[in-house]
Amino acid sequence: MADYIYLVQMDIPTAMEDEFNRVYDTEHVPNIIKAPGVHACTRYRLESTNAPGLARYAAVYEIDSPDIPNSPGWLAESEKGDWPTKIRPHTTNRSHSIFKRLR
Repeated sequence: MADYIYLVQMDIPTAMEDEFNRVYDTEHVPNIIKAPGVHACTRYRLESTNAPGLARYAAVYEIDSPDIPNSPGWLAESEKGDWPTKIRPHTTNRSHSIFKRLR
């Protein structure tokens, strides 16, 4: 079990949701989990909230340290496939948070 999670939240235009989910599931996640220090990724779509403006999509990455999302391995893997050119430019309301597991 990893000591940290990296929570990434974002929105995508409705017209692009199918392509967003295809690329995220078949390219982006398989690439990112190849980076050293990344163990898994679980994705979620918002069902309900009391927080106005919260992004609809979330990805929870299990990582070894808070430095992983800026590591050379992560950065290299995140630039592969259609993600950087066809999807990332259309994402909005992005947030990135790192949580440390409590023992």
